[in-house]
Amino acid sequence: MHKKVQTIIAAILGIAASGPCWATWPDDKPIEVVVGFAAGGGTDVMARKLLPFVEKRVGAKAKFVVLNKPGAGGEIAFSSIARAAPDAYAMGVVNVPGYNFLPMTRKTQYGMDEIRLVARVVDDPSIMVVHAASKLTSLSDVLAALRNKPGSVTFGHNGAGTNGHLAIRMLAGAARVEPNEISYRGTSAQRTDILGGHLQVGMISLSEVPELHGTNKGELRVIAILSKTRSPSLPDVPTAEEAGVAITMTAERGFAVPKGVPDEIVKQLEAAIAESVRDPEYVKSSPGDVPVLAFMPGAEWQKRLDDMSQGLRPFAEEMRANEQK
Repeated sequence: MHKKVQTIIAAILGIAASGPCWATWPDDKPIEVVVGFAAGGGTDVMARKLLPFVEKRVGAKAKFVVLNKPGAGGEIAFSSIARAAPDAYAMGVVNVPGYNFLPMTRKTQYGMDEIRLVARVVDDPSIMVVHAASKLTSLSDVLAALRNKPGSVTFGHNGAGTNGHLAIRMLAGAARVEPNEISYRGTSAQRTDILGGHLQVGMISLSEVPELHGTNKGELRVIAILSKTRSPSLPDVPTAEEAGVAITMTAERGFAVPKGVPDEIVKQLEAAIAESVRDPEYVKSSPGDVPVLAFMPGAEWQKRLDDMSQGLRPFAEEMRANEQK
């Protein structure tokens, strides 16, 4: 009985101690937001541009601080979210499909049951980019080169399980070709190597080339988009299906917190994000994200991910089989 009393008292004290934390959140100290890719990529830019608008809506003195923790296809950042204290002072950006795909391929340092999705912000189709001076002017050119000499075209992606990596695997399977894959820590590194002539094709996301939207001019050229239809922002860029390869791939990005964060805090964050993505000033300041903005509440996004995971299982099995060879 004595032990039971001690347990009850400890529980009461724990609740009492946590009370002031929720009462003052988020004005009493900065909120760290972990991004799983290097600075300058689509995930980093989205977070840094959107969060100032979220700050205004969650607290008079709220301050979000972005921390870049690139590596392992986002697993380092996802694990950081899962291990953080559920006090609402630590959150992060979740990147789909990597977030729900990686645990299907190996034992990861995080589990999806340890993380709670707050809101999706963007649904960003994958695109194939080359140097503007490249002789590869279309997806058909790329496929012809690979069929003539397997492995002769280098493809960049941002790590195992990312949208770029899965898009390359889909392309390889659907077209029966063998791309030469190169893993990067972020899109900015891919871009550097393309411009320097060290990488032939970058598999990135639509929002990551805002300077090309509507004009398709500059040092990079988009040769295909992996969506059902052409993008209004790149109307001259054909879909992969138009080149005879019926594949689609997208990158979804949004915010998440540790599982134990209270409902009232999650709801406050979700509402603030929903209002922020509609803020005219944010829309004006983020031309890259505008064509791909696709807000979705956390619970609804989780259901979508559960459904999506079923379609990704064959690729997870392929990766596991290749690793065992």
